[in-house]
Amino acid sequence: MLDSLGRPLRDLRISVTDRCNMRCAYCMPREIFGPDYAFLPQSELLSFDEIERVARIFVQMGVSKLRITGGEPLVRKGLPDLIARLSSLDGVEDIALTTNGLLLPQLAQPLKEAGLRRVTISLDALDDATFGRMNGLGIKVERVLRGIDAAHEAGFELIKINSVIKKSENAHAVMDLAEHFRGTPHTLRFIEFMDVGNHNQWDMKDVLPSREILAMIQANHPLEPVNPNYKGEVARRYRYLDGQGEIGFISSVTDAFCGTCSRARISSDGQIYTCLFGTFGYDLRAPLRAGETDEQLLDRVAKLWSLRTDRYSEERAVRPRDNKIEMSRIGG
Repeated sequence: MLDSLGRPLRDLRISVTDRCNMRCAYCMPREIFGPDYAFLPQSELLSFDEIERVARIFVQMGVSKLRITGGEPLVRKGLPDLIARLSSLDGVEDIALTTNGLLLPQLAQPLKEAGLRRVTISLDALDDATFGRMNGLGIKVERVLRGIDAAHEAGFELIKINSVIKKSENAHAVMDLAEHFRGTPHTLRFIEFMDVGNHNQWDMKDVLPSREILAMIQANHPLEPVNPNYKGEVARRYRYLDGQGEIGFISSVTDAFCGTCSRARISSDGQIYTCLFGTFGYDLRAPLRAGETDEQLLDRVAKLWSLRTDRYSEERAVRPRDNKIEMSRIGG
């Protein structure tokens, strides 16, 4: 299944909730997502039965990789049950999850036993002052580190650590993070601060380009590039010359990778988004609940993907978008 630019549909990211137990400024700033914020009621979320059905339809179209996101996906009750359902689908080769790690001490083992294969954990600094300010709630770094340890102890062999770098907030944390995860089995990935959603006060002046982060690390520890694991991999990979592990860079702002994007996203309320920076979604929940057959739903999604033209990161400088979907709805 190819879109209008010849890009295949291979990856599906499924948001299971719009809620989160952090308030990171680049995603769910506390001043917007406060105590009175109206999150989706349970009835508007896709049920596990509906998510399983949607995933099966996408797999029939060629999707082989699923990623579970949020909000914070671990706040959705019964998540290991959903993972078990999805892992049993014929054609699914990989199921991953992106999390802030706070609930992994309780859930890492059940998730692994259910069939989850990979975990990506967010951590933007190693000092409590910076991390507490960035997560909006003063949460300590140690809680995330405990989550990383729990995932490792549960048997997850490939754990990735994602760090969003905002020049005015945590540029000083780059080397601390690099040194901490160097020599471990975990892969650290630096992500450029992106203009996702409408509330994170994005400014190009706050983007620390990946090439500058790479130069900072290179000055201390020589690196060499590594070939991608697969076509369309979003991170540019490097490894330390002395064999002390791998590091990656996700550079959506300064080095767009739209040309190989094979990802669709399902929001927690059943909207299909064909771009992380989309301004609107396509409702799948209504036809699901109206009784459309699998064949009708597949045809609906196939037509949508075939017309896809998204390449926002390549067009950002000349055609910026207003009113983009919030990251908390589609999980990044």
